[in-house]
Amino acid sequence: MRVAIVTESFLPALNGVTTSVCKVLESLRAQGHDALVIAPGTSPWSPTMTPEHYAGFPVHSVTSVPVRQFRVGLPSYEIETVLHRFRPDVMHVASPFVLGVRGLTAARALGIPSVAIYQTDMPSYIRQHSGPAGDLTARAAWRWIRRIHQQADLTLAPSSAALQDLAAHDVPRIAQWGRGVDSDLFHPARRTDPGTAALRARLAPRGETLLGYVGRLAPEKELHRLVELARVPGTRLVLVGEGPSSEMLAASLPGAVFLGRREGEDLARAYAAFDVFVHTGTRETFGQTIQEAAAAGLPVVAPARGGPLDLVEVGVTGDLFDPDRPGDLAAKVAPLVGPEAAELRERMGLAARDRVVTRSWPALVEQLLDHYALAIRDFSRSVA
Repeated sequence: MRVAIVTESFLPALNGVTTSVCKVLESLRAQGHDALVIAPGTSPWSPTMTPEHYAGFPVHSVTSVPVRQFRVGLPSYEIETVLHRFRPDVMHVASPFVLGVRGLTAARALGIPSVAIYQTDMPSYIRQHSGPAGDLTARAAWRWIRRIHQQADLTLAPSSAALQDLAAHDVPRIAQWGRGVDSDLFHPARRTDPGTAALRARLAPRGETLLGYVGRLAPEKELHRLVELARVPGTRLVLVGEGPSSEMLAASLPGAVFLGRREGEDLARAYAAFDVFVHTGTRETFGQTIQEAAAAGLPVVAPARGGPLDLVEVGVTGDLFDPDRPGDLAAKVAPLVGPEAAELRERMGLAARDRVVTRSWPALVEQLLDHYALAIRDFSRSVA
């Protein structure tokens, strides 16, 4: 199958959209398919530029502009030219909002079946940053999302909560498709790795229970909730990631450790050094870092809202806190703290890994190929 992927985000940016696109490309290559990527480019003077190829597939960069530390690709007619030359069987549009809209329009014009991936709860982010006009702008954002996804032959949502949101806002032709996880990279056995042991000795010199967070350090992640954990004795908070909230968090979380951006085995060792994984955002359509933590054998404490509802089983793989109840995050973390809770943490962590170990990216891409085939079939019927 020939797949054209139009994505709102790509390397060198690291986020959930980029990760899922890269993993899909790697699995498509391994399964013998052909692909092309259209993505926002970086400026020639950027320290790290968008690659020209990934997983052996060409990457076509379009002109982009910076918006709040993100690269936003500008729509142009060159997309039609690139697609016409490649002649894909299907178009995969990752988290369409600006560049992806142009991709969907081009697909319609060229008669290409399209699958749109709903991945970012943009209305909630817009509401958060719009002050008194938040509800009004969020409703406008949902109208825009509905207009975007009406152009797609199929829209895939990563969780039951996201699927319900799309249905509630009359987005047509929807189905659920989750995310894969690298259960070989993120593995409990890494706890015995010398590098992990050295990291843990540095982070917990007095045997503290390490509470770990991985992700972007930005307002939409609602990391202010972590302040509650400063009141939990015998713990130390460790954050992996970077973003515009770094300085504010350093000031409000005395004693916390900031490990910065980590990738690959360095990231896997960070997970392995943690005792408990904590997640704070209530606007997640999925929660990929929750899956990674589970694969690493960690109990997870996350909000009882959005994507985590599908990923955390209360009392079995971790716990869910009420984001509207101050102090509930700390209350749910406290039973997992201390040497006396080691057995409980291990039991929950092993149960969490059992839940995700079969969700490999190759398996998820097999499901994605089925969705592609469905979109192609339905498109053929609609034009027959």
